[in-house]
Amino acid sequence: MTLVELLVVIAVIAVLMALLLPAVQATREAARRTQCGNNLRQIALAALQHDAAIGWLPAGGWGFGWVGDPDRGFDENQTGGFFYNCLPFMEHKPLHQMTAGLSATEKQDRALAMIQVPIPLLTCPSRRSPRAYRVRASRSWLANTSRPADLANGWYRADYKVNGGDSVVMWGFGPASLAAGDSGSGFKDMAGSNGISHQRSRIPLAEVADGASMTYLVGEKPLNPDMYDSDGTYWADDEPALGADDLDIHGWTSLASRPERDTPGVTPNTKSFGSVHAASFCMSFCDGSIRWIPYDVDSTVHRRLGNRRDGGVVAHRP
Repeated sequence: MTLVELLVVIAVIAVLMALLLPAVQATREAARRTQCGNNLRQIALAALQHDAAIGWLPAGGWGFGWVGDPDRGFDENQTGGFFYNCLPFMEHKPLHQMTAGLSATEKQDRALAMIQVPIPLLTCPSRRSPRAYRVRASRSWLANTSRPADLANGWYRADYKVNGGDSVVMWGFGPASLAAGDSGSGFKDMAGSNGISHQRSRIPLAEVADGASMTYLVGEKPLNPDMYDSDGTYWADDEPALGADDLDIHGWTSLASRPERDTPGVTPNTKSFGSVHAASFCMSFCDGSIRWIPYDVDSTVHRRLGNRRDGGVVAHRP
């Protein structure tokens, strides 16, 4: 083989590689996108099983200062939020029960270990790996967990949010203590919330008046790619997945909360839904189905799909 022939062969191989690599990347992203949709389907099915077994969709817990406690049931006394309450119904009962039967002091350390456990079902594979992420040293600490000795191994954070409705109603830290919460103090009036889950909620599927197939259940949340591995400087990605009512776990469809795609250098609205995927983000509905919603979805359609009881019938693109 002459030098010219060798160079021609190398050039042909280079061209073939240039054509092949984008196709491989596209195939991989298609697989990751399918997995993300499957995650949301499984979460939706877990929520529906919760409704069938308990009588209502998973509650939103007390506030961002609290994580789940298995000894406090599944009602308004449960300190943990939506994803914590889903655990027994998505094959994570041992994780849900990690602090069961322990004393208050013993629960602190075990609760920290619980929120550090990665849950792949709550991670979008197109975005980041499921693991414990850093937490900022300046934050107010959680009421019912120990403080991690290594802030770099803080806790696992989710990539998904439950539908809080089209009216932003939320609370902050929550009650200062179990005694305060059990006495009914430290909570906000959530009567204006019209989504699927909120602080201390008890919403049965039967109360989804607009129809299960026409109401959002759980969807993806948007992030700034520069903050995927941050220490929680973005307020919608700084709390544990097994925490409670907060921007991390609840999203809203108000007209001010447009869906957003992950964009470097752009910090999205903390109350919005969105994702890293091109063209559309995935939402599960209250009938267990999933649909890909375009980022440019009509704002009124998006808003009404978040409201479980506005009486409106809307059409949207698949």
